[in-house]
Amino acid sequence: MKARRNKKQVPSFRKLLKTSKIKLENKLKNKQFKQQSTLKKYRKEQRKLRQAVKDAVSKKPIPLEDPKKKRPDKRIEREEEEEEEALPLDMMDEDDLQLMKDLGQRASFLTRDLSSSEPIHAKKRKHEHVIDKYEKIPRTLQTVPEKELIHLLPIKDKSGIIPQTREKPVVDSNQDEEDQEATELEEEIIEEPIRELTIEEHLIERKKKLQEKKMHIAALASAILSDPESNVKKLKELRSMLMEQDPDVAVTVRKLVIISLMELFKDITPSYKIRPLTEAEKSTKIRKETQKLREFEEGLVSQYKFYLENLEQIVKDWKQRKLKKSNVVSLKAYKGLAEVAVKSLCELLVALPHFNFHNNIIVLIVPLMNDVSKSISEMCCEAVKKLFKQDKLGQASLGVIKVISGFVKGRNYDVRPEMLKTFLCLRIKEVEVKKDTEDINKPKKFMTFKEKRKSLSRMQRKWKKAEEKLERELREAEASESTEKKLKLHTETLNIVFVTYFRILKKAQRSPLLPAVLEGLAKFAHLINVEFFDDLLVVLHSLIESGNLSYQESLHCVQTAFHILSGQGDVLNIDPMKFYTHLYKTLFKLHAGATNDGVEVVLRCLDVMLTKRRKQVSQQRALAFIKRLCTLALHVLPNSSIGILATNRILMHTFPKTDLLLDNESQGSGVFLPELDEPEYCNAQNTALWELHALRRHFHPIVQRFAAHLIAGAPLEGSEALKPELSRRSATELFEAYSMAAMTFNPPVETSSSKKKDKVLQGDSFLNEDLNQLIKRYCNEVATQLPLDFTKCLKTSLR
Repeated sequence: MKARRNKKQVPSFRKLLKTSKIKLENKLKNKQFKQQSTLKKYRKEQRKLRQAVKDAVSKKPIPLEDPKKKRPDKRIEREEEEEEEALPLDMMDEDDLQLMKDLGQRASFLTRDLSSSEPIHAKKRKHEHVIDKYEKIPRTLQTVPEKELIHLLPIKDKSGIIPQTREKPVVDSNQDEEDQEATELEEEIIEEPIRELTIEEHLIERKKKLQEKKMHIAALASAILSDPESNVKKLKELRSMLMEQDPDVAVTVRKLVIISLMELFKDITPSYKIRPLTEAEKSTKIRKETQKLREFEEGLVSQYKFYLENLEQIVKDWKQRKLKKSNVVSLKAYKGLAEVAVKSLCELLVALPHFNFHNNIIVLIVPLMNDVSKSISEMCCEAVKKLFKQDKLGQASLGVIKVISGFVKGRNYDVRPEMLKTFLCLRIKEVEVKKDTEDINKPKKFMTFKEKRKSLSRMQRKWKKAEEKLERELREAEASESTEKKLKLHTETLNIVFVTYFRILKKAQRSPLLPAVLEGLAKFAHLINVEFFDDLLVVLHSLIESGNLSYQESLHCVQTAFHILSGQGDVLNIDPMKFYTHLYKTLFKLHAGATNDGVEVVLRCLDVMLTKRRKQVSQQRALAFIKRLCTLALHVLPNSSIGILATNRILMHTFPKTDLLLDNESQGSGVFLPELDEPEYCNAQNTALWELHALRRHFHPIVQRFAAHLIAGAPLEGSEALKPELSRRSATELFEAYSMAAMTFNPPVETSSSKKKDKVLQGDSFLNEDLNQLIKRYCNEVATQLPLDFTKCLKTSLR
């Protein structure tokens, strides 16, 4: 019976396992609460006891006083009587005297304050009560505090499952405080005045510290790179160095750590996005290798997140001009630290577009593109351009475009033009026309087994099987995204870009963003929906007529209009004569100096307006443009002259009847009017290209070559024909190839080689033969001594 009772009292381990988790948690909380409450009571009693002992020790004897200070006469009489009754000190024994002194030091009824209305033994009882209460407390609390049990994993044995526990001692906070105070006192005592270092010693010390930190960073980085999965925890140790507190090396160490971590993340980050595990995945049993990989991925993502947060905080502190409490880094040094942080963010934006938190980096970078600091703004714009150029699919580009569009709208179009100029680097020109979904990415059909058996031999079937297997592997290795997905992303990106452009055209026509908008429209005009063409052409013409645009902005308007008309706009019945007139008028307004960027836009416009629309261009218009372009070639830089003459060559091939400009005889009635801005009515057929003869004597050899080629009628063969490297290039390519922006002359100038003479002429070989003979005759004559008389000469000069 007893054994059964014992079994009932002690629950088995299986029953403990069946107990709900909530019940176990509640039990543990109750146990902890009891321990805490007992400890609190114990500390309170200890505090009271210490206070009571302090009060008893520090109590000083108070002199006896009459509370009501009445009847002074009686008091004096009583004192006199006491003095008479009291024995003199010299008549007392030494032992009695010592006893009286001891009694005087003690707190008793003799030393109490008679003015208080408390009973005589009130305070004494209070102290006694405290001491009695303290005596009643069990002594076990003082010596052995209760232990907290930690439940460990059970062990399975032959006999069954054995539960495992471990005791955790409760730390006494009072004892810790006392120990801390004691150590602080010791440190204060030990501290000695530090010797001041000279500047040279300080620099040597700083160099030594910096070298140690560099070695530590290098060791951690090399360990992580050698085995990332095992040493992923060292990322945390390296990241903790971002909080370096030594003012001598704080800024340098933090910069080094930022750059090191950035390079590490670029190297060890996988080529896929890491997603969080589901509850089902966490509960399933997996192999050790898989578990190790999961731990590495979780650690990598968490450390990458914390790293990005640190960079964001550095940038925010710099922007808000905040200093930390430690005041280790000055505000001046914070700018350099922030620049390094921004550079790291830009590198990660470009290098890891597929990885986690890429959208967070975009949100950080886009506002910095409009930063007051020019260096930071340029750095961020360059990173975004680089991302657009290398983004083949378009997913990352779409994310950046969304954020930029929202930012521009939020700032009411008051942003830097460089932000919108980044749109020009988008790779959307690849998708020009939407095709049917059946034609896109058709999977290749392989032969079935029956077809192979009918048409192929056994050896051929074997080769065919190996070939198909290889083709499948190659297709998987390419991992190319479907064209449909790419087209969808590009369409969405373009919609956001055009919405931004049209908003600025509608609401902010005098904004400095207008040139970037017009340039962007000129590039992507062939992708605009046909429904917007008519309205867009009206807006562009009104902008040109307003007169508020510079010549370069108006050229972009013309370029955009003809890009629209050259693509899907062929269907529209629109006469663009006003745009031809405007370009003809603008040609003489181009900058002829070093900033001749307008010439490149003109060359593109002429290609779209005259060459590609040859059927809609009249002969009079072509003649007027050729004549004006030749006049313009006399005034601009050599590379611009080459581009213009190359355009004239193409126009003379496109419109063969324009060769009449090479003849002196006039054709038809009228006189050429060079100042008239209407190309149709300036009578260009009655003039000649005399400018080509002036260009034939140009200092640049390529300009001379082109001028001679055009004078000869631009032949394709013969001695006056151009070389293939000149004839096969377009006008814009020649303009860029012979540019003098880098202060170099193309082709290079030949150095004059001085010919060495075989014989070196010496002495009288330089003189004439007659003169040599005369000199020899005078030298051979005998010198006769004659008196020197200068008076004759003086007399003749006076006369």
